[in-house]
Amino acid sequence: MPAHPETEPKILSWKVGGMDCASCAATIRSAVERLPGVGNVQLSVMSETLTLSLDEAQTSRAAVEQRVSGLGYTTAALASAPARKPGHDHPDHDHGCCSGHDHDRHHAHDHSGHDHGPHRHARESHDHGHGLPGHVHEATPVGMSWYQTGKARLVIGTGALLAAAWAAKLLWPAVGHWAFILACLIGVAPVARRAFAAARAGIPFTIEMLMTIAAIGALFIGAAEEAALVVFLFAVGEVLEGVAADRARASIRALGDLVPKTALVEENGATRQVDAASLRIGQIVLVRPGDRIPADGEIVDGTSGIDESPITGESVPKTKGVGDPAYAGSVNREAALRLRVEKAPEDNTIARIIRLVEEAEAARAPTERFIDRFSRWYMPAVVGLALLVALAPPLLFGAAWSVWIYRALALLLIGCPCALVISVPASIAAALSAGARQGLLMKGGVVIETAAKTGLVAFDKTGTLTQGAPRVTDVVALGRDERAVLALAAAVEAGSAHPLAEAVLERARTDGVTFTPATEAAALAGQGVTGKVDGQAVFVGAPRHAASRAPFDETALSAADALESAEKTVAAVVVDGALAGLIALRDEPREDAAAAVVELKAMGIRAVMLTGDNARTSAAIAGALGVEHEAELMPDDKVSAIQGLARSGTVMMVGDGINDAPALAAAGIGIAMGSGTDVALETADGAVLKSRVRDVAALIRLARATMGNIRANITVALGLKAVFLVTSVLGYTGLWIAILADTGATVIVTANALRLLRFDAGKTG
Repeated sequence: MPAHPETEPKILSWKVGGMDCASCAATIRSAVERLPGVGNVQLSVMSETLTLSLDEAQTSRAAVEQRVSGLGYTTAALASAPARKPGHDHPDHDHGCCSGHDHDRHHAHDHSGHDHGPHRHARESHDHGHGLPGHVHEATPVGMSWYQTGKARLVIGTGALLAAAWAAKLLWPAVGHWAFILACLIGVAPVARRAFAAARAGIPFTIEMLMTIAAIGALFIGAAEEAALVVFLFAVGEVLEGVAADRARASIRALGDLVPKTALVEENGATRQVDAASLRIGQIVLVRPGDRIPADGEIVDGTSGIDESPITGESVPKTKGVGDPAYAGSVNREAALRLRVEKAPEDNTIARIIRLVEEAEAARAPTERFIDRFSRWYMPAVVGLALLVALAPPLLFGAAWSVWIYRALALLLIGCPCALVISVPASIAAALSAGARQGLLMKGGVVIETAAKTGLVAFDKTGTLTQGAPRVTDVVALGRDERAVLALAAAVEAGSAHPLAEAVLERARTDGVTFTPATEAAALAGQGVTGKVDGQAVFVGAPRHAASRAPFDETALSAADALESAEKTVAAVVVDGALAGLIALRDEPREDAAAAVVELKAMGIRAVMLTGDNARTSAAIAGALGVEHEAELMPDDKVSAIQGLARSGTVMMVGDGINDAPALAAAGIGIAMGSGTDVALETADGAVLKSRVRDVAALIRLARATMGNIRANITVALGLKAVFLVTSVLGYTGLWIAILADTGATVIVTANALRLLRFDAGKTG
């Protein structure tokens, strides 16, 4: 039975202060999922948010906040999020019926009404991670230095206590021992409090618990000095981890800072300054020269050069005028513009990019999920081994209890898998941030892993390998005059977003041809478009499909053949079963397309062009670019082609994001071309925002570098563990070396991951 409306689960969000790594998220997830009525728990370390569905008849919001704050985090409720359908680790594609021409792209649908909010990819998770709390959980607020935080205060406090204890040992040796005990107890108290809070939440195996056992155990065997030093080094490691997390977040925060905080709204002939976050769709804003554009919108007055480098990375300003789109964060360079707001502030281009990066960071890679599962049994195994080391030698061989308890405590500390657990998400978060700054979006770790394995790239033609802005080159009159042929084609194409349709409409406007939009207009998947014009049935599509609707005489066949021989795309216009004429269009390859193919081949990757265009035109373009090709493909033929290519390895499909949705879905990974449009950002597994073909190679290069970084991190984390586990059991290393090795491994892994923030994916060397 459906839930009663009053008790139906709600989607709620909180800002969680102090999530510094994946272990923090894993602990919160594990603790919160145990509460009755809680489901679909989703955490983002990048944005420090917790989102879940909650049945308040079973558990209150306050109980959730209390559970999280009990682990040592801070919580602040956010506005409730609309409910989302749980997604998958591999992002969904739009499989809608996108009918259109028999060219590379179908007619695009209007997605402005679709709900693509911040939790579009929320997914149900039952993977509890490895159960390591986030340590000293306090985020560094914007504008606050690290040394002003609670973490730093803990380090300074424990450091001062340790220094005082050493001073006491030098001046009053009898008092020194008790000073170290006091320093240890004061320093370990907050750690122990968090450890027991996690244990009460059902997570007994945490680094805090290991720390508490090791510190207290060391006191009992008389190693008070080392116990105090261990507590201090642990606190230092947490500060370093927090600094690293803030650095990763800063790159995304910088994107958000590109959008101005205020805007000038025009109302009744006057302007007033308002908060940019309060802008509403339909309002008119004035953008002065030198100002940043405050919202996504359409220019309604003025012409100016706009610097879109924050969105596309291209520093050369684009001249835009009335009717052209403008994106939030872009800089108006030349003249005043008036802009009609088309997107709400929370849905502008930069906000969507940030949201996608945050969601991608939460979509865990297969490697990361494996390490989480590994860690779940690894920690109990370490605790069991430590107990064996502490008990077996004294009981079986009469060895000294203090010696073997000491070695067991060191084993507990060195066995903490913190460095191993953060090795993957730290690299992925850094790669996603670096990619976002370079116009390369990948929706999560699974996409990065798949992109790194890519052995073949299948390209759509129109708008991908070509500029996507074809122009009409010839109008051939056969049954009617040229203006009539153009008017009939424009009437049927009116309202379409297809690039070839736009080219026909542009030619009609240029030639001053008037027309009335057709009635009963419809798109036939992979064939063309039909409609009624003044009671006449009109079809516009490729000659091979038009031939079944109207006879082609020798003149028509030779004209079509000649146009296709000139590397042009031909559309036939049929009226009431008779051929009225032919329209030829040409779309030039992108300037960097050939260079991109060369780069891919140098990386050992094949390139194939899949197109619905005629074989002759396709062969000419493919030959000029140096790619393999398959032509005259219907939409389902593209899917079959992708499936066939996939038998030899991982296939990446690059298309326009919505018109090639079936092929994008069929490929191992789908990448959309586009400069920040809804289509490019919402439908595929990733996007290249600069609309440059070379960026496909750059995206793969970044993915490969990320996987190399991950492998190095795992090697360091496991290698150090293996070495010091052996030395701890044999008695060569003690407690402070054990915690230093663990902290050191965490710092090394994090620092190595942060190197990706400076990775230039465009460099081929």
